[in-house]
Amino acid sequence: MPSLTFVLPHWLYWSSLVLFPLAAVFFVYRERARRDAGRANLFLAYFFLVTAGFLGMHRFYLKSRWGFLFIPFFVAVLWTSAQVRDGREALSLARSQAEHAERVLTRTRADVTSGKSGAANRLAKAEADAVTAHGNDTAAIAGLARSNTLARIAGILLGLVLAGDVFLMPRLVRRAREREVQPAPTDTHPLVTDVPATPVKAPLAVFRPVDRLVRVTGELVAYWSVLAVIAYYYEVVARYVFNSPTNWVHESMFLMFGMQYMLAGAYAYRDETHVRVDIVYSHLSERGRAICDIITSAFFFLFTGTMLVTGWRFASDAMAVGERSFTEWGIQYWPVKLAIPVGAALLLLQGLSRLMRDIATATGRIG
Repeated sequence: MPSLTFVLPHWLYWSSLVLFPLAAVFFVYRERARRDAGRANLFLAYFFLVTAGFLGMHRFYLKSRWGFLFIPFFVAVLWTSAQVRDGREALSLARSQAEHAERVLTRTRADVTSGKSGAANRLAKAEADAVTAHGNDTAAIAGLARSNTLARIAGILLGLVLAGDVFLMPRLVRRAREREVQPAPTDTHPLVTDVPATPVKAPLAVFRPVDRLVRVTGELVAYWSVLAVIAYYYEVVARYVFNSPTNWVHESMFLMFGMQYMLAGAYAYRDETHVRVDIVYSHLSERGRAICDIITSAFFFLFTGTMLVTGWRFASDAMAVGERSFTEWGIQYWPVKLAIPVGAALLLLQGLSRLMRDIATATGRIG
């Protein structure tokens, strides 16, 4: 199989973090509005074809047993790729042994020329070892070429089967939709329902824009997890099918998850999904919990304010020097560090909204 030399461009990485969540939200809301939501559709069929078509997942998505046809081809690709990997190792070893035999032969010939005792006997052995080593090197080259040919044939066959389904997909989706029995639409069973772990307290009217901003930000960065699935899927295929492991996939994903952790903190605080031990708090009344939150908010604002100030210093220093990672990918660090003060600001705004809501509850203005 050919090697993959693709390295994700920086501009594509940053733009995907912005455009992919927006596109995902668009498709989700469009699917919610469809009366036949949940049925097989052409977009998902092609998505499965592109991402996991080598396993026939697009056929299984359409409930077609022909998906099993792809598995032998993929097993052949895996087996031939393993043969190529072993062939490369065998060739590297044979070439090293041949070079060593050549060095020994050169030294032995020099000993014969200088008339050292026993050099003639060593020369015969060195020549025989050199012939054997070169024979092994030639055999390793031929074996690697044979493995590459088999891998190329397996890859071409799998590619041809996938290419055929690219053109057949509209008809396959149409047939799948005809086989499906769509239940009558009902408003009581939406496609996606949001069921929070605990009821979310409505913010005061003045803080509703803050609540909306935090919710939108949290929902958008949540779709980054789908990007991680796609990126690690590429890494697994590149590593085990094409023998081309990458470094940029791991680096891009742990930076992305770091930014997601910072930007989604306010969203988790809004929905009260942070982990806490409610030994006393859960037994208090609503007014008692509000008073407890007001008292402990001092620690919250102390932590959040410190994170905001120090995070801004980190981000401003990184932007001033154009800081980049020390790996060969060399990605910019300042957007990652900028997520610290941005996340802290969102958390601070959400904390203020929560504090005002608790004060109103404690004073009896709202119940």
